[in-house]
Amino acid sequence: MIKPRLILLSVASLFISTTAHASLESQLSQCAAIQDKLDRLICYDKLSSSLGSQTKTSIVTESVAVAAPTAAVALAATTESSVEDNFGKVKKAEEDEVSKIYLEVDKVTKDPYGALKITFNNGQIWKQTDSRSYRIKAEQKVFIEKAALGSFMLGTDDRNTTIRVKRLK
Repeated sequence: MIKPRLILLSVASLFISTTAHASLESQLSQCAAIQDKLDRLICYDKLSSSLGSQTKTSIVTESVAVAAPTAAVALAATTESSVEDNFGKVKKAEEDEVSKIYLEVDKVTKDPYGALKITFNNGQIWKQTDSRSYRIKAEQKVFIEKAALGSFMLGTDDRNTTIRVKRLK
């Protein structure tokens, strides 16, 4: 059994939010009707500053809730020792992130399809994802750099060719 007080409260809050939404829509349409670009921008700025602190607080709270896990991941990746360990695993949204690392090859094997599986001295394991032929040997210094769309390229400074790789471990 639903209490009448709860129903009344629900209807009142629905009515208030609908009215506020309609008012906001009408104000936005008034701003959109302004022909001059600067005046239209000023209108939008005034409208955004006139919004209640409750709306701004809820937007900030939602964005903080979404950003919290990302901030924790970014914080873990900022320490010097973990930069190399997290390369290829963690995605950071900062401009000063590492885009290229140098590693020394410990061991090179091939999978049944002929793709290289490269183990580095720091314990990382990377696997070739394209089908190009590439020669690499143990104790060789190579680099891995970020490429387009979240992929990574492996190469050496003395050659002008690279292969596409992904991190396994």
